[in-house]
Amino acid sequence: MTELRNAVLAIVKDRGLSYSEQPLELASGELSHDFIDSKAALRRGQDLGTAGEAMLELAGELGIEFDAVGGLTLGADHFAHIISFLGEREWFTVRKAVKGRGTNKRVEGADLNADMRVLLVDDVVTTGGSIREAYDEIAKTGATVTGAITLVDRGETARRYFQEIGIPYGALVTYRDLEITPVGGLLGA
Repeated sequence: MTELRNAVLAIVKDRGLSYSEQPLELASGELSHDFIDSKAALRRGQDLGTAGEAMLELAGELGIEFDAVGGLTLGADHFAHIISFLGEREWFTVRKAVKGRGTNKRVEGADLNADMRVLLVDDVVTTGGSIREAYDEIAKTGATVTGAITLVDRGETARRYFQEIGIPYGALVTYRDLEITPVGGLLGA
């Protein structure tokens, strides 16, 4: 693990990870005693900058080239903004639904088209539902998803999904790093 990723791990452990005696329901519908609040962990601009630098570093290690970065709102937005700034790229966000007014688009920000290479980002992945939804929406634009990176991966499901479709995938922090029970499917499945 690099120095940047070790710093992110420390930030997530210190300010983003909590334990509850009563299992909590996660966005995926799964239950866990461990809760990861990435917004609380990265509420300081300096810490968000560290995470953005670490994501750029990981993208380089994975050979991911991209013109725009983003994902499903709200989990991806802060990463899209900091990475676009640090990496001098464009950013986008995928709305959960069209607003029914204005541009009436689900993808806002960068004008994604067949000439664009996209890096998908997300904060905490359990089953990968949000990042897969973003992937499906980006496919409709004609842009090419060249990679996916998350702050924390709580299981193995998203990694397997992206591996199966041939897209580089990485997480800055995993359930192993946090020493928590994996969520989101069986490890060997």
